[in-house]
Amino acid sequence: MSTVTTKVKGFAFTNVSNMTPKFWDVADYVIPPQGVNSFFVLTNMVATPDQTQSRCLEHPGPSTTCMDDCDCIEGYSDPRGNGIRTGLCENYSTTARTCEVISWCPLEVDTKLPERPLLAAAENFTVLIKNSVTYPKFKFHRRNILPRINSSYLKRCEFNRTTDLDCPIFRLKHMVSEAGEEFEDMAAKGGILGIIIDWSCDLDWWAGECLPKYSFRRLDNKNPDNDVAPGYNFRFAKYYKTPDGEEARTLIKAYGIRFDIIVFGTAGKFGIVPTIVSLGAALSFLTLVPIFADIFMLTCMGKRRLYERHKVSYLNEDDDAESMSMGTTYGTQ
Repeated sequence: MSTVTTKVKGFAFTNVSNMTPKFWDVADYVIPPQGVNSFFVLTNMVATPDQTQSRCLEHPGPSTTCMDDCDCIEGYSDPRGNGIRTGLCENYSTTARTCEVISWCPLEVDTKLPERPLLAAAENFTVLIKNSVTYPKFKFHRRNILPRINSSYLKRCEFNRTTDLDCPIFRLKHMVSEAGEEFEDMAAKGGILGIIIDWSCDLDWWAGECLPKYSFRRLDNKNPDNDVAPGYNFRFAKYYKTPDGEEARTLIKAYGIRFDIIVFGTAGKFGIVPTIVSLGAALSFLTLVPIFADIFMLTCMGKRRLYERHKVSYLNEDDDAESMSMGTTYGTQ
């Protein structure tokens, strides 16, 4: 039985053309603030600011281009489109005509993803992982924040396989590196990283302490031969009111790394009763060995007839009775 909580720390600053300069803290880039054994860190994005509910033209595409109004059925909503059609076909450009829709306008253009992650500073973010495990059968409870760790050590430590193996604070870049990935490459289009905590323990008093073992692995598929829909992304919006009282929003297509925390393990402890039961079962099995050996020798061996003659003696009652009779006569004489 296990439970996990996380707390991310770090700051970043962005200054891009279609957004005002912005300072990012934990409330901005950790989405949602609490997850179930996982957390997401925003590393890259495509922002569409100042969207309002109005009418605008669809982007050109196989299902959105049109020749006249008859191609744009009023009230129809294409699941792959951006809104509900008004029935009008308008000039999108000098070379293309598309259907007009009721939607959040202007529509998102998500094809211009920054090649370098906007929040490249996320590589230096840290996360505190608090994990508690219980083995009810043995009434054993343990936290990954060990009893010898105090608050002053926790404020300055960072997980390191050589110097700080027990520290529960991890730098994001180091976790991605241990998984065999480059942080900047993974952060550009997102991905899923597994934080694996192994609690396999021998709970006998002479076996030493039961300590967690950490490892890291990329979980999403990264295949250069099949790069359709790579990485990990989703959309969310921040809503506000304009000076005129109209509802507006900034739409963000968020790319980032989702960290899934996977806890597993087995525990064992010496018990006299299971040992006696296992020993008895082993001895019972050993008594069957001669029986199976005989069956094999008498049925499968090439010289099974010879083995049978030496193993089995046949008793002839007439010969035995005659031998006994002769022995009695010689004794009388």
